[in-house]
Amino acid sequence: MLDNQQSNPTSTAINADIIKDSNSTPVTYQQIQSIIADDFEIMDKQVYGSLSSKVKLVMSVSQHVINAGGKRMRPLISLLCSRICNDQPSQAAMHLGAITEMLHTATLVHDDVIDESGMRRGKPTANATWDNATAVLVGDYLIARSFNLLVGFGSLPLLQLFSDGTCDIAEGEVLQLQHQHDPQATEADYMKIIDGKTSRLFMMASQGVAILENRPEYNDAFAKFGQHFGNAFQIIDDVLDFVGDSKVLGKNVGDDIAEGKPTLPLIKALEMTTGDTHEKLRIAIQTGQVNDTHEIIEIVKTSGALAYCRDKAMQESEIARQAVLTLPDSRYRQGLLDLITLASQRLY
Repeated sequence: MLDNQQSNPTSTAINADIIKDSNSTPVTYQQIQSIIADDFEIMDKQVYGSLSSKVKLVMSVSQHVINAGGKRMRPLISLLCSRICNDQPSQAAMHLGAITEMLHTATLVHDDVIDESGMRRGKPTANATWDNATAVLVGDYLIARSFNLLVGFGSLPLLQLFSDGTCDIAEGEVLQLQHQHDPQATEADYMKIIDGKTSRLFMMASQGVAILENRPEYNDAFAKFGQHFGNAFQIIDDVLDFVGDSKVLGKNVGDDIAEGKPTLPLIKALEMTTGDTHEKLRIAIQTGQVNDTHEIIEIVKTSGALAYCRDKAMQESEIARQAVLTLPDSRYRQGLLDLITLASQRLY
């Protein structure tokens, strides 16, 4: 349990199916990936093979950020969705997965510049290794290259999905910047931010496959899964900023406070506190200057905000799960369900 507050019994009942196996041996990411191991290996090579520039610096920086690792979760989702549509290898889906990962990498490069991050996943960021200007321009190249490759599919609906989605991602990032160090930010503001900066790319990774494979009957289920899984994923990440392991997170616990990010735990903690604790939290968010980070973290923990966020994440996970359950039963559908469970189990 994240804190000592009691969670909503109704939402706990709703979420029982998601966490029912949390006390048994949990499924691992590697086990989910193994379902489409051959497809995944080919896709992973395409991530590197899709890079093409006559400028050596572009290639060096691009390879650096892609080599930084990552679980390739978005392309994994694309591959599982492709197999749900048609249980045979799809070179087009593998290619789309590689493009989605390239776009995701570009957003991380830009995030690191905005956040002035020196490390990501335990390795130096591009902006720290070179400089901000180089990192931004290479991030721009990765986005441009992604769309260059998307044109090759010859699908205007697919191109429309990705162009609209990329605009939403950029708007989400700008909205987050607009609300940086803003104690007046609301939960509605937060949901708009994460819908753009996080959930949209998950949605593109899943819904794009329905377009690519010409399976309109799966369009709504894939889109709803991507959006709500992405929402849950980001809320869980933001909760773990207060209770997680720094080594696992790849950043210091409490970093979101210093960066002034309007995350749901901070927004709800402000709503749930009064007096001196409320004022300390408000000043910490507004200035990013915290004399005692542990004190602020403790305020958030004891406010009841984390219990609220946990239930919110589980509700989003349940919507994603219900969308997946409308799809034909298969081990690939089970892979999507296991991803939801795996994400949710990080809270416990």
